[in-house]
Amino acid sequence: MTMITLPYEDRHCGDLILVNRRYPLHQRALEKEEALDSQLTAADPAWPEILLARPAAIALQKAMADLGAEGGIVPVSGYRSRAQQEKIYRDSLEENGPEFTKKYVALPDRSEHQTGLAIDLGEGGVELDFIRPSFPDSGICGLFKKEAARYGFVLRYPQGQEPVTGIAHEPWHFRYVGCPHAAIMEAKGMVLEEYLEFLEGCSDGCFVWDDEDGSAQIRYIRGRENGIQIDVPEDCPYQVSGDNREGFIITVWRRR
Repeated sequence: MTMITLPYEDRHCGDLILVNRRYPLHQRALEKEEALDSQLTAADPAWPEILLARPAAIALQKAMADLGAEGGIVPVSGYRSRAQQEKIYRDSLEENGPEFTKKYVALPDRSEHQTGLAIDLGEGGVELDFIRPSFPDSGICGLFKKEAARYGFVLRYPQGQEPVTGIAHEPWHFRYVGCPHAAIMEAKGMVLEEYLEFLEGCSDGCFVWDDEDGSAQIRYIRGRENGIQIDVPEDCPYQVSGDNREGFIITVWRRR
């Protein structure tokens, strides 16, 4: 085992951060926006202006290749700066009014698009609405929805979860949370808000997820203002992510 230190401010960074009306992007994440630019890459090489954080982009490109979805699914909107999100919000207010905008457009600093981990996808070959692109449950779009969790993506705003997420059903909006978290959320029918509460509430402080490739040990640790030190294995891959609330999620993978 080896010991690492987790600064309190780092709970606002990582693949599992919760960004919504209650938990906006923290100054820690906003300060990293310039650094984030160097970590972004094209969500689809055919659409080089639409960017994602590198792990999310790599996973999305693999999904598109494996599913034969090139051209059938197109990226519509990925990473947005704060200025871009502010303009989209302001333009929607003017064009669509406050009721529509509240349902479908997040306030600046409360949009997942500013993390580089969210992607809006559209059905290829049809005229696309930037705010509400067509992404049906049938055909290649339906296949992607079915297989998305294998690649670390979840449908972020499913129907029926509006009271929890605060956003209307968006069948086109996918969030990268990585593996195995996407598979667990799908299996348990949880959105990110519920999943983080679930991990925090595990009675023994640890949740184990098994699949055909191995197992993942997931634990939630509350941060402290003076930082915390944790032990992580030297012989297994691991990942640490903040939740943008009060703690960290540590994931350790063990192959069979």
